[in-house]
Amino acid sequence: MSLTRKDDASSHDDVFEWEALVDALVAYHRPPTAQGTSADVGRQATGQFVHGEVTALREYLAGIEDGQRLAHLEHWLEEELGRLAPMMTRRNERRYRSWAWEHPNSRLCHQGRVLLSNAIGQDLSGDGEGVTLDAAHDLASLLVRLELCGEPHLAHRVLDRYLRLSGDYELTQVLSLFRVCQALVGARRALQRLSSPGQDPEHPALLAEIMGECRQHFTLAERYANFRFPPLVIAVGVSGSGKSRFTINLVERLGAIRLCSDVERRRLAGIDSQAVASPPPVDIFSAEMTERTYHRLAEQAGTSLDAGLAVCVDGTFLRRWQRDLLRQQAEARGLPCLMVSFEADEASLRRRIEKRARRHQLPVEESLSILTRQLALFEAFGDEERLHLVHLDTTADNATDTLVTLIQRHII
Repeated sequence: MSLTRKDDASSHDDVFEWEALVDALVAYHRPPTAQGTSADVGRQATGQFVHGEVTALREYLAGIEDGQRLAHLEHWLEEELGRLAPMMTRRNERRYRSWAWEHPNSRLCHQGRVLLSNAIGQDLSGDGEGVTLDAAHDLASLLVRLELCGEPHLAHRVLDRYLRLSGDYELTQVLSLFRVCQALVGARRALQRLSSPGQDPEHPALLAEIMGECRQHFTLAERYANFRFPPLVIAVGVSGSGKSRFTINLVERLGAIRLCSDVERRRLAGIDSQAVASPPPVDIFSAEMTERTYHRLAEQAGTSLDAGLAVCVDGTFLRRWQRDLLRQQAEARGLPCLMVSFEADEASLRRRIEKRARRHQLPVEESLSILTRQLALFEAFGDEERLHLVHLDTTADNATDTLVTLIQRHII
């Protein structure tokens, strides 16, 4: 099924599939906003949103246990608001009126099914139309609704694509806060059905259904709020070794944040990170640019680890200092680290590179010469690195399952 935006001529609604929707969100969140406003406005608006949702939800709860669960989540939210105050101030120009208000009749479709209305499942009831919140608010709404639709793997792919295209890895720092809020929004919307016209709020079956849905949202919110010790996975390997294919699978199955050296190298050079079909300027592979790229990867990895998210870094990592730089991000935080050496015999490497070069209409011999240089420059793993190292034969039939099993066994 083509993952593109389509126009429904019969209703004039916007119908998105997930890739087109993510692209639209990234484009919508790209221009800075809130210029000329107080730096505290974003933090205050977020606080009002959080307190408003908690207060509204409390009015619908009757049970003591449910009230206690909400109280614990409220306490967590208050602590997060305090901890993230400097971040909210710094991200003041990353606030937007929700994308959903611009596309209220849109829908998200996947594999022939309609998953969400207004495409990101945002709550458009009440007076929130003029409220501007962090870009994470829209993204969190989409991710939470996808999980509740039984599409966690799709949610992982959405987050991966959004971060890769936007480069806004700082957003991960505030994402849990907005995910918890969106889960509580879902709980409130479920309970509001009890007071809908024509409903009997005392009907046992209806009451059980709605309370079950409400508690499902509570459970999801508690999972988002749980303290985590996220792992760092460093994917090492020359061109054609299969890193990208397997790390994409890692994102989908384990929900890791994926950082790609080729994407960040192009972003640092001001080049479209998606324009892989055209050869980049030679100077982006200079020693200076390589150093900047790996320092950028280390910074972004640290940011996402601090947010409690697992991170997978995809790069050649030819030099030991590059691998050390990333590994230290986990070690400095007392977090687990696994280094995966993606390997294949030279014939397989050459065959994959030739196939990729032809697909992107790039010179085959030039691509193969890059492989030759990488093999010559690769520094062998040191004794300290071997404490974190596993080898993966990417030509094996069960390589994907082996990789996931290795990660689960070693660091999760």
